[in-house]
This record gives sequence, structure tokens and C-alpha cells, in this order.
Amino acid sequence: MPMPQAGDKAPGFSLPDQSGATVSLSQFKGRHVVLYFYPKDATPGCTTEACDFRDEHSALVKAGAVVLGVSPDSVASHQKFATKQGLPFSLLADPDHALADAYGVWGEKSLYGRKFMGLIRATFLIGPDGKVVRVWPKVKVAGHVAEVLSTLQGGPAAEPKPAAVKKPAAKKAPAAKSAARKGTRA
Repeated sequence: MPMPQAGDKAPGFSLPDQSGATVSLSQFKGRHVVLYFYPKDATPGCTTEACDFRDEHSALVKAGAVVLGVSPDSVASHQKFATKQGLPFSLLADPDHALADAYGVWGEKSLYGRKFMGLIRATFLIGPDGKVVRVWPKVKVAGHVAEVLSTLQGGPAAEPKPAAVKKPAAKKAPAAKSAARKGTRA
């Protein structure tokens, strides 16, 4: 399925978290939801991302958001990962990748030239009305949680930034270069 975009109704879900409790999007009506998809528990990038969300959790909650992580891992795997890392938010088990499919984040990946199907790291900010506010596709972990928090707080990361256009450096006139080498003025 295609990835939902800003303004689209967020696909609903009901999935078990690390404690086995069922968590549904509808539970959070009236609040922002940070729904982040990550490939696998206890791997370097995924651990860094989870710990970044953990470290900023109180600020995210203060900004009015609920944080939910989603991966294809089992409830037992999530329980072990959440306990080891001290995660204060729910990790949802999506072993058949139905939710990942609904959000367009289950797709072909490549590693060392080998192609395979897997979860593509992405984050969705869902508004209190259940509509997607912002999408971060193909997330790079470094700085990502700070950008999500800034968006929630209405900061400079609230809107995607246009690509920066670099201006070429001004070239010195040939006479100026020649004069500069000789120690004289042009």
C-alpha cells in the first residue's frame, strides 16, 4: 500500500504491546500520536532510536504526544527489549506486518547487494483528529527524535525544509590573483 501522507486519515490498528495488552489508535483520540516503525529489536540503529525516544519521552508527553513503536518482533522480544532499555512507551508487535503494510513501510530492502522484504524505518505524527500531520519516510536515526519533538512544539522543523541551493563561490579576477602573488595591488 502507498504511504499515508499529511491530511490522510491514519489507518487504525489494534495490536498487542510488550505486556500483551491490546493497544488501539482509537484509544488516543484527542492526542497526538508519534507512531514510529523500526526493523528489529536490539539492533544498533533500532536501539539508538528507541533510547532517543526514551530520553525525550517526558518532553514528548509534555508536548501532548503518545509514543508508540512498531516492529515485526514478537511480544516476548518487545518485552525483553523494553525492559533492558527502560522504555516508558508501548512497543507494538506486528509479526504479520499488516500494520506496516497499511502504512506503506513494508517493502523491498537491499543489504550487501541482497534484496529482501522488510520494514522500512519511518515515523508518522498523527493528530488529535486521527489524521496524519507529518511523515518522516526512510528515517535516519541521528537527530530524528529532536526533529519530531520540534515539530510537536511548533518549532523550525514543523514544516519540511526545501532543499538548500548552494551558490558557487565567487571567483577572483585573474588580475587580482596575479597582483596578490606579487604583493601589489591590481
